[in-house]
Amino acid sequence: MLQIPTWSKVLTILILVAGVLIALPNALPGWVDSRIPGFLPNSTVALGLDLQGGSYLLLEVEFDQVQKDRLESLMGDIRIALRKARIGYTNLQASPDSVSLRVLDPSRYDEAKSILGNLNPAVGGSVLSAGARDYQLIEPGRGSLVMHMTDNFKTRTQDQIIEQSIEVVRRRIDQLGTREPTIEKQGEDRILVQVPGLSDPQRLIKLLGTTAKMTFQMVDDSADEAQAARGIVPIGDELLKYAPNKTNGVTPPPLVVERRVLVGGDRLTDAAQSFDPQTGQPDVTLKFDTVGAREFGDATKENVGKRFAIVLDNQIIEAASIREPILGGSADITGGFTVQNATDLAVLLRAGALPAPLKVIEQRTVGAELGADQVTAGKYSTLAGLILVVLFMVARYGLFGLFADAALVCNVILLMAALTAFGATLTLPGIAGIVLTMGMAVDANVLIYERIREEHRNGRSIIASIDQGFRRAMATIVDANMTHLIASLILFQLGSGPVRGFAVTLGLGIITSFFTAVMVTRLFVVTWLKTARPKQLAL
Repeated sequence: MLQIPTWSKVLTILILVAGVLIALPNALPGWVDSRIPGFLPNSTVALGLDLQGGSYLLLEVEFDQVQKDRLESLMGDIRIALRKARIGYTNLQASPDSVSLRVLDPSRYDEAKSILGNLNPAVGGSVLSAGARDYQLIEPGRGSLVMHMTDNFKTRTQDQIIEQSIEVVRRRIDQLGTREPTIEKQGEDRILVQVPGLSDPQRLIKLLGTTAKMTFQMVDDSADEAQAARGIVPIGDELLKYAPNKTNGVTPPPLVVERRVLVGGDRLTDAAQSFDPQTGQPDVTLKFDTVGAREFGDATKENVGKRFAIVLDNQIIEAASIREPILGGSADITGGFTVQNATDLAVLLRAGALPAPLKVIEQRTVGAELGADQVTAGKYSTLAGLILVVLFMVARYGLFGLFADAALVCNVILLMAALTAFGATLTLPGIAGIVLTMGMAVDANVLIYERIREEHRNGRSIIASIDQGFRRAMATIVDANMTHLIASLILFQLGSGPVRGFAVTLGLGIITSFFTAVMVTRLFVVTWLKTARPKQLAL
């Protein structure tokens, strides 16, 4: 046991050196950290919302709008399918969770019923859901048909919307360049967002509150805009307002556009803020995928001389005339933007559209001054805990206590290195986990040293006592650390937010403390035995 292989010594030393290099930037001032050569580690532990300040938002997903959009889409599919089959109908309308119509010709009722059935997809994927439908087809009589949303479809849709919304929110926040945001589901229809270090929470609210659903639709120049303003809009059209002009404040009057979408925003592959080469004004450059480029090219080819509107969240960004087919798969939006507006719009389009609107129901802003006080208090508490443990070990075990203290310092360094390497976010509960880890880190040394004392009292020599102390204490050390590690894993799995931060630091601390207590302390003790060759046990 006391004969440590050369490879084990080298590996232990390399791990300690790597830990020092990775953790060192956390202890350096900013002006020194910025001058570290690029080939050396220069990352630091990200501070959480409670330490460096930032924004806290609780968002509610508005499923009603999604349900309404699904029903409108279904109405459009029904309208197209029945017209193609030349089946007359009337009273096509949507209620909160169903679509109904009445077939004019009773002899074609069954044919219409079959067409609606084909528009009602079956749910697959599992034995329990196989054969189920998104809509329940109801026949009230008198030639009427009703497609009613099933409860299974509503539940499945809500789960999908929540997952998609979380992913889009994460992509949008990542585009801002912030570090370690916390984005998680709360309850059935809410999303918790914490963004440390964000100095402009209103910009975050605006960024997350925008659905960013972009479409390209033709302008109906034949429509009477005066009548449309009074609510008389041609079938298949809608009256849309312009988005407010950010540059000169002049907003054009509303336009009548066709509901039919030429190209959807889901066909975008990239969006970037740029400048118009002719005017020098900020604009946004769009790029489509292969299908989108073909659809956009065909639409502009068929409508040369007409106008099309670029619509974002039911507001017109720009309405331009098609002078020639646009076949390159790209387009520019010039809507009177400022640089920041154009940048934010590009971020929204790159991240994708939210599947449902998000409503801010709670907002909190944590100031950096409070965070600085908490960081200082955390440093003092950590330092105080370290000093007390060091003094106790020296008073209790003398020279061997110094070995344990040196291993404890190595443990703290390795723990900070692990947090830095994994990109973990340090919060107040995380600091509590570090302080607790320091107390637990010497547990293994206490077990080993007490076992060595017991073996020495039983008449064994110094070398034999130390050898048996390390051997026989190992089972207890492994058992204790595994128990703590399992507890930290359970906390991480079942907890959220601060509890997870505590569990991460506790779990990593258990691993590093096991390594330092067994490998590093043993290396110190063996090196001391070979160099000092003591005749009495200094324990």
